[in-house]
Amino acid sequence: MPQTVASAFDIETASRLRAAVGKLSRRLRPTAAGAAAGLTPTRISVLFTIARLGPIRLSELAAEEGVNPTMLSRVVADFSDAGLVERVVDPGDARAALVEVTAHGRRLCERMRRERTDVLNVELGTLSEHEHQLLEAAMPVLEKLAEQLKGRQR
Repeated sequence: MPQTVASAFDIETASRLRAAVGKLSRRLRPTAAGAAAGLTPTRISVLFTIARLGPIRLSELAAEEGVNPTMLSRVVADFSDAGLVERVVDPGDARAALVEVTAHGRRLCERMRRERTDVLNVELGTLSEHEHQLLEAAMPVLEKLAEQLKGRQR
């Protein structure tokens, strides 16, 4: 199958979309619950990944997050001390450990998700009816793009 060269329009659209999604992500990242728990954006990301994929091996978690395994070990130890995660024996290999989120960690994740959703919902309320319709129409395309990008290496 021949490769096509992206047009200047495609490059411009891709650039604008990347910038807009990045800004949205950065502006939604801070939460009162995360701040109260002393979590940095990286730690929040790690906790959400454990909640989503766990129980998970530290090596898999490091690969998923793209972080240094030594640093990740310290983060997981801090999470464990705070009661957010626990280490469990890997049923497939008793020598290995998995990490999974605790009920306390899951509640914290839910609070942070709810805060982010609430902030976004307030701002969505400031949009016009036409802007709401445009956003609703774009959602399937954005969701498709997100799914297509899933699993891609950087």
